[in-house]
Amino acid sequence: MIRALLASLGFIGLAGGVQANCAGSAEACEIETGSYHIDLPKTESPPLVVFLHGYGGNGAATMRNKNMRDGLIARGYAVMAPNGSRQVGEGRGLSWNFFPGWEGRDEGAFLSEAVANAVKRFKVDPERVILSGFSAGGFMVSYLACATPDMFSAYTPVSGGFWRPHPTTCSGPVRMFHTHGWTDNVVPLEGRKLGGGKFQQGDIFAGLEIWRSANACPDNRPSSFSNTGPFMRRKWAGCADGSALELALFPGGHQVPQGWADMMADWYEGLPGS
Repeated sequence: MIRALLASLGFIGLAGGVQANCAGSAEACEIETGSYHIDLPKTESPPLVVFLHGYGGNGAATMRNKNMRDGLIARGYAVMAPNGSRQVGEGRGLSWNFFPGWEGRDEGAFLSEAVANAVKRFKVDPERVILSGFSAGGFMVSYLACATPDMFSAYTPVSGGFWRPHPTTCSGPVRMFHTHGWTDNVVPLEGRKLGGGKFQQGDIFAGLEIWRSANACPDNRPSSFSNTGPFMRRKWAGCADGSALELALFPGGHQVPQGWADMMADWYEGLPGS
């Protein structure tokens, strides 16, 4: 889907490109619908991880997470940190327009345009773009994966799933790797009420049931269990062709855990065609 958008915008086959003066700097790359930060490895046509910040954050703060950013760049990935569109209070940062029915920016269109811009300016690989995000960014990842599973080559949310009411169905098979802290009390595995009960975070395991249905998995039971350092992993196999579904739990709270970058990259690189 990203490649189709690039072709429609005339970005496929362009030589040169505009001045790439915002890579690796504090300056954001500006596009018509928003802005993003980006840092690049010293490789040609690298894959790209688009990492969405949490509630009250911004792209610059995401780039200061050296464990995540430097770990991915060392593996040869470019890292993009877009800026959300929803103001969360005076001086309190940004969030994402993820919940169905909210008015505001079309975040899927914005992210597609941001990736198209990065392909043109920095020559990242349009066929290998992973959408990741933390907390509110993880909610955004989950809703986009549900609505447009082919927009990105894989979806890897951290500490963020759906809100209630959960979606009844998702559009089709998806490649999904969800990471969550066992003691997360901001986005608990069971969810919680927000805004005096106006909103309610969903249940992560109920979300996994939705993903198993979307991926046409033959059984609710995981097909395998494994450990990667502190991460306890469970995987569902034998599902729809081209799909993937895995959960990794770690013994910590609301955070992007150390070691996530390598674990996620190993998972992605082990997928067919990645």
